Amino acid sequence: MTAFSAPAGSRWDAVFSIAVGTFMLVTSEFLPIGLLSHIAEQFDIDPGQAGLLVTTPGIVAAIAAPVCTIAARDLDRRLLLIGFTILVLISNLVVAIASSIELAIIGRALLGVSVGGFWTFAAAVGRKLVSGKEGNRATSIIMAGISIGTVIGVPLGSALGSVMGWRLSLIAVAALCLIVAVAQAILLPKILIETGQSLAGLLDAARSRSLTLAFAATGLAAGGHFAAYTYLEPHLNTNARLDPTALGLFLAIYGAFGIVGTFIGEHLSRQKPAHGFMLVAFAMAISIILTAFFSWNLLAEGIAVAFWGTAFGAVPVCVQIWTFVSDPARFESSSAITVSVFQIALAAGSFFGGMIADAQGFTAAFVAGAFFNLMAALLVATTMFLPKFRTKEI
Repeated sequence: MTAFSAPAGSRWDAVFSIAVGTFMLVTSEFLPIGLLSHIAEQFDIDPGQAGLLVTTPGIVAAIAAPVCTIAARDLDRRLLLIGFTILVLISNLVVAIASSIELAIIGRALLGVSVGGFWTFAAAVGRKLVSGKEGNRATSIIMAGISIGTVIGVPLGSALGSVMGWRLSLIAVAALCLIVAVAQAILLPKILIETGQSLAGLLDAARSRSLTLAFAATGLAAGGHFAAYTYLEPHLNTNARLDPTALGLFLAIYGAFGIVGTFIGEHLSRQKPAHGFMLVAFAMAISIILTAFFSWNLLAEGIAVAFWGTAFGAVPVCVQIWTFVSDPARFESSSAITVSVFQIALAAGSFFGGMIADAQGFTAAFVAGAFFNLMAALLVATTMFLPKFRTKEI
C-alpha cells in the first residue's frame, strides 16, 4: 500500500510539466522511425537491423516498469521523474555520438528504462498534484502527451534528419529534454510516500480479478491497434495512393484527434471506467475496419482515420482511470504492470501484424487488429454478467 504526502491545493503547472515530459518521452521513442534510413546508411547496415532501435526500448520498458516500482520504494517521486527525464536526454546523446549500432542500441535501452519508469509514476504523481475530483483531468492532460508525441515523433525525425542530419536531430531533442528537466525541477513539489511498493504488492495487483481483467483487455486492444497502426502509413501510401503531402495531413489528423480522444476517454470513464474502455475498444474495431475498406474514398478514409485516432487517444486514459478506481492503493503497481502489458502487446502486435501483412496484405492485418479490439470489448462486456467481476469499477 502506498500513502502519498503532497502539497495542498492544485498544482496545474506541475501537472503540465509532467505532460511535457511524457511528450518528450514518446517523441524520443518514435523519433528514430523517421531517421532509420539515415541511420542504416551511416552504420552500413540493413534497415531491418536498424529497426532494433525502435523495438529495444519497448522490450526494456516491459522489464523496467515492475523493477522500477519495487526499487523506488519511498524515494521522492519528484526526483524520480526528473531523473527519468534526464535519462531520456542521456539516451539521445549516446545514440547521437554512437560509433556503432551496438552502442546506439545501448543508448536506446536506456530510453526503455525511462519509458518503463516514467510511465509507472507519472499518472500517480499527477493525481497527487490536484484535488481528488480533478484527478481524472490531470490524468487526461498527462496522457495527451502520448498522442502529441506519437504524431510529432516520426515527422519531426524525418524533417530534422533532412535539415541537420540524424545525429544533430537527436542532440536537438536532447537539448529540449534538458529544458523540460529544468522546468520539472522548478515546478514539481516534493512528493514523499510513507510505504513503497513491494514484490508482494506487485504480485497481489497481478492477481486481482478486476485488475487482471483490465490488463487482459488492454493487451488485446493494444496488440490489435499496433497490428494495424504499424502499417497505416504503407496502407495509405499503397491502397489510398496518397502523395507525401496528403499522407502527412492524414497522419496529422490521426494525432490531432488522438488529443481530443484523451479528454473523451476521461468523460467516458467518470462513472464506470470499464464501460468506457469497452466502448473505446469497440470504436477502435469499427474505425480500423473502416480505414481498411474505405481507401477508395479519401473523405471517408480521412473520417475513419480521425475516428481511429480519437478512439486510441482515449485508451491510455480509460486504462489509467480504470486501474486507479479498481485499487487506488496499488496504483503504482498496476501502472507498472500496465506499461509491461502495453509494451509487450505493442511488440507482439507489430510483429504478427507484419507477418499477416507480408502474407495476405495490409487489409488482412487491419482485419486482425479490428478482431482483437472486438475481443477486448466482448471480454469486458461478458464480465458484466459474472458476479465475481461485478464490482464498483465494472
